[in-house]
Amino acid sequence: MSIRPIDVARTDGGPQWVEAVATPAGVEVWWDEPRPHEGGRRCVVRRLPDGTRTDALPPGWNARNRVVEYGGRSWRPLPGGGLVFTNWADQRLYRRDGGAEPVPLTPEGPARYADLYLPPGRDEVWAVREVDDVRDLVAVPLAGGEVRVVATAQHFLMNPRLSPDGRHVCWIGWDHPNMPWDGTELCVAPLGEDGTAGPHRVVAGGPSESVAQAEWRDGASLYAVTDPTGWWNIHLVPLDGSPSVNLTPMESEFGAATWKPGMSFFAVAADGRLAALYGTADRRRLGVLDPGSGELREIGGEATYWVSTVSVADGRVAGVAATPYTPMEVVLLDLDGGAPEVVSAPKPLPDRALLPAPEAVTVEGVHAHLYPPSGAPAGPAPYVIFVHGGPTGHMPIVLDLEIAYFTSRGIGVAVVNYGGSTGYGRAYRERLRHQWGVVDVQDCARVARGLVELGRADAARLAIRGGSAGGWTTVAALVHSDVFAGGVAQYAITDPESWAAETHDFESRYLDGLVGPLPETRERYTERSPLLNAARASGPCLMLHGLEDAIVDVSQAERFTAELDRHGKEWALLTFPGEQHGWRREETIVAALEAELAFYGLIFGMETPEVPPLTLKGRV
Repeated sequence: MSIRPIDVARTDGGPQWVEAVATPAGVEVWWDEPRPHEGGRRCVVRRLPDGTRTDALPPGWNARNRVVEYGGRSWRPLPGGGLVFTNWADQRLYRRDGGAEPVPLTPEGPARYADLYLPPGRDEVWAVREVDDVRDLVAVPLAGGEVRVVATAQHFLMNPRLSPDGRHVCWIGWDHPNMPWDGTELCVAPLGEDGTAGPHRVVAGGPSESVAQAEWRDGASLYAVTDPTGWWNIHLVPLDGSPSVNLTPMESEFGAATWKPGMSFFAVAADGRLAALYGTADRRRLGVLDPGSGELREIGGEATYWVSTVSVADGRVAGVAATPYTPMEVVLLDLDGGAPEVVSAPKPLPDRALLPAPEAVTVEGVHAHLYPPSGAPAGPAPYVIFVHGGPTGHMPIVLDLEIAYFTSRGIGVAVVNYGGSTGYGRAYRERLRHQWGVVDVQDCARVARGLVELGRADAARLAIRGGSAGGWTTVAALVHSDVFAGGVAQYAITDPESWAAETHDFESRYLDGLVGPLPETRERYTERSPLLNAARASGPCLMLHGLEDAIVDVSQAERFTAELDRHGKEWALLTFPGEQHGWRREETIVAALEAELAFYGLIFGMETPEVPPLTLKGRV
């Protein structure tokens, strides 16, 4: 038996933006979840205290937005059971009450909204508004009316919060060339009677300190996740100018890279305790922090990973958790402990015997997760190196049927959290500074060679695959190493200089830190460009790309495959209408997996009769 592509598609993705709401009947839990079988839309779900689940959005509505192209917090529940959300089709803000049709709150036009927040005591929703790469914090009346600008400051903004006394507003901001994990500023400003912020002051953060989240403790201080020690810890930040206090002084990450405005890593309970996520990319826990005593107590049960969303209400905490054998699920549990209760709908899962048993390892200082193949004959097996995107990100140890799809067919998988990955402190992230296309390639090759030396992998049957920045590392490894027999690159960057000129505003200066500023370091871009070094490819390449990708244009794939063809190398390119940066539709997920398996069949010499054949151009 093997895992089918449709099994992967139906468990693909996970819930996000969880919120717990206290009601007289008990705690409700809200979240949004992917619906690959409904065109890839994200639907907001409401779970009542009696266990009843209902869709809070009718069919056809999609709670997503395109702020910084990756999107951000896209909805909030309203008192009484209503909902305010952003809709993908037109990027406008809408309100829905009961079973009524959603009503627009913002005008038609180019504006996008994200990081939605309901300030206490105000009948309005606050959000980050983006118009033609200009961002500000705005207030939108829930009853409809003119949009008011609350604050305009740095080029990028997130995390608007109103102080408990209503007198101040805080936010997190940063400017080019920084990315939010490089350096951000936590700002506080007085809020005038007209609802607009006065001049702000910076109370934490800076050009080399990353504030990832902030919440008010009281009118005189804030809790903030920030990393002056090199680890994202929770700090108490007074507003009187006295030094901040690190409440969690340990080598553990209480934050992560904020690719999407609205991510949350801790939540403040009514009794003053904090529900907090912490750990490494190998294991991320849920705990309860007592700020007074400094006691941190784990309450997450058997879950090995918690997603960056957490909410508390009435002594209960809601989050999204997973294990190597259970998918991302919305869970509810008491702050005082006890077994977590799964509140999201169950997903159909394959027999556990088909699932690999992952192992966290370190190979010459490189963090990796190994997923051994099942049903393979004794001796070295074919292995695929999985490379995560970002590159400032990581892959956790959780149930991943995409991985199990291959391991159930006798192909081993090694997930490499190469230098530059999050979850291991700033120093490990900084290993990639100005070394993108070098350190990531070397680390992936190091893990692959290590598997060969251990007798687990067949040196002649090694492949590499990844998406976005992972796609870059895939094609860079093909042209700058001789380790891999082939690679699968999804929505990949293939030429860094042209990508920097073509891509969206959020990442347009990302390469300053990853490669170097232009034009001063252009020689590095030329040396590392897979496009300009395609003649050196060590094996064939399968490229997969969405035709609506605004982050990496499909021309990156087209130009690279043209160069492979020009130099007599083997390749295939599949494109998918209606897909952006990543797969959301069931039919795309299935087609991409089938093509990838067929590709491995060709380069590993394996029979793959269960999937449509794939033809490599340039193969005689």
